[in-house]
Amino acid sequence: MELKNGLKLIIVIAFMLATIPVGAVTYYVNAKAGNDRNDGVSKHRALKTLEKVNQLKLKPGDKVLLASGQTFNGSLILNGISGSKKKPIEIKEYISSEGNGLPQINARGWRNGILVLNCSHVKISNIAVTADAGGVPGGKVIKNDMRCGVLVTNNKPGVYEGVELSHLIVKDMFYADKDVVRSKKETNSPNGTQAYGWGIRLINRSKEAMMKGMKVESCKVENVGHTGIKVTGGKHSIQDLKLFNNTITHTGGPGMQMSGVLNGHVKGNIITYSGSTTDTRKWGRGSGLWTWGCSKVLIEHNEFRYANGPADSAGCHIDFNCDNVIVQYNISEANAGGFCEILGNNYNCAYRYNISINDGHRVKKKGVAFQEGKIFWLSGFNGKGKEHNGPFNSYFYNNTIYVKSDIEAKVAVTRTAQGALLANNIFFIEGQSKMVMGDQYKPASEGESFIKNVVFKNNLFLRADNWPGEVLIKDATPVIGDPQFTNPNGHKAEDFMPKNIELVKDKGIRIPQIPMDRKGLYMGLEVKEDILGNQIVGLPDMGAIEIR
Repeated sequence: MELKNGLKLIIVIAFMLATIPVGAVTYYVNAKAGNDRNDGVSKHRALKTLEKVNQLKLKPGDKVLLASGQTFNGSLILNGISGSKKKPIEIKEYISSEGNGLPQINARGWRNGILVLNCSHVKISNIAVTADAGGVPGGKVIKNDMRCGVLVTNNKPGVYEGVELSHLIVKDMFYADKDVVRSKKETNSPNGTQAYGWGIRLINRSKEAMMKGMKVESCKVENVGHTGIKVTGGKHSIQDLKLFNNTITHTGGPGMQMSGVLNGHVKGNIITYSGSTTDTRKWGRGSGLWTWGCSKVLIEHNEFRYANGPADSAGCHIDFNCDNVIVQYNISEANAGGFCEILGNNYNCAYRYNISINDGHRVKKKGVAFQEGKIFWLSGFNGKGKEHNGPFNSYFYNNTIYVKSDIEAKVAVTRTAQGALLANNIFFIEGQSKMVMGDQYKPASEGESFIKNVVFKNNLFLRADNWPGEVLIKDATPVIGDPQFTNPNGHKAEDFMPKNIELVKDKGIRIPQIPMDRKGLYMGLEVKEDILGNQIVGLPDMGAIEIR
């Protein structure tokens, strides 16, 4: 009898040892066929709920796979886990027989669809997230509370790196119930004061923490209460950020926004209808993209179209306290606030080789909009109640700006700007132009102009009055003529290829450094190719396209 019992015990122990995962483990989660009493290590022993997944002690190389075509209610919470550079922890889908399409997390009633807290080397991909209202756990609403599709953050000191989000769909994210209507006062506030739904957020919350090597790639964000993708940190506390090939549309706030970033690369994104008002819970204001307190950020090969709002709401604007932000090779179209907007305390920022199509159509009107739309705006604003300062050493060259006849093109240049270069641009303005004030709280409208160290020459204008005569800076050697665009009613870069070759071919100048500017641009002033990838041979052509 004792021998039999001993054999049974040995068999049980052997079985247990055989089923203990060795090395990296793959866990399967199936909302229909799974069971939380299972160990999850095969499709036939899948787990069922996100709550159970949140209890797993994930290690480097582990994977969590959600069944395709199924809805998982609740919040996926990854807390204090770390993979390694060679063996990241992965969260993604597996193809199941129970459904087609991406697995979906429905976080209605939760603060986050996916929360990544104090984690490193985690990859999350091929999952859809939605969360339309439903209150929050405990029912207690915190001031400026938020509901996020994905939130990557920390609350402890440390270096957190290598979190990558790819091929996610975040849609219909709202905090408030459907009967909530945003007031004009709320929309007119600088960033909103109430609780909103957000798409994807990266937040460095600890003064003693660093976030490095974060990437958001090929994600889609649609119909959210505030910003689509927002990155927030203290000065240089988020480093080596990549935002690649994302599609963002109908966001109540900006499409993208970043603060405190050092070394960022924003490439290949398509952002449309930021500042959307299709739902009364949306903020209703926002640029396609804007930076604040950032350094060495390259923004290239993106599309910014149809931004809306009573203020800002440009295609891409550089808010104050930045340096070395370069906006190049982008298409900016029909954005209410305008095309180029560089605010105060900004140093050595640039717009080059972009195409602007019918930007700046907004008209200042009481109760509707409190800022004019502008095709070009240098503003010294750097915070409410602060004395205007700068911007300093702003570079603006080889851009193509087209404004149709029913839009009055507007320009604003602050008296506090110091150092500016405008050259080789094409200003094709069919209708009227005028100078407007900076209209950001109290613009610097009186006293001596401090503008100096200006290089403004060799720009092509359709007519001599395209640049308003009242503006404080003027082209010393303007060129007047019609570049004869291929299709000025078009929406693609190729539509703005000049056919008047003699007027534009090799007629640009080599871009000099602004007088007294010892730094130039951190990537250099000279570029090797145009917006279409054509190599620049000899002197540059006028505008954003190099004629072959």
